[in-house]
Amino acid sequence: MAKARRYSGYSEEAVILLGKQIKLGRKQRKWSELECAERAGVSRATLQKIERGSMSCAIGLVFEMAFLTGVPLFHSEPISMGDKLDKIEDKIKLLPERIRKSQKEVDDDF
Repeated sequence: MAKARRYSGYSEEAVILLGKQIKLGRKQRKWSELECAERAGVSRATLQKIERGSMSCAIGLVFEMAFLTGVPLFHSEPISMGDKLDKIEDKIKLLPERIRKSQKEVDDDF
């Protein structure tokens, strides 16, 4: 039997918060659970899991649901998502391609 995955309190609270924001956005649009789920192409049960803050939902589904219900993601800076992606890609290109543990220096001084 697989060992249950443990998440930090921060991660759990963040997912619950996002789920509640999605639920609020859905209700503000006056969408039923079934209508919202159909718009996203998921089952009503999956929508309920997302709104409850289940850690087992695929992040892509959660982000899509956030988009559909008008929940903003990553809006700390007033730049577009494409510009933000370009900035991140530029930073990634500056880092080494492989991450290696530093070699232990050999003490050959006899």
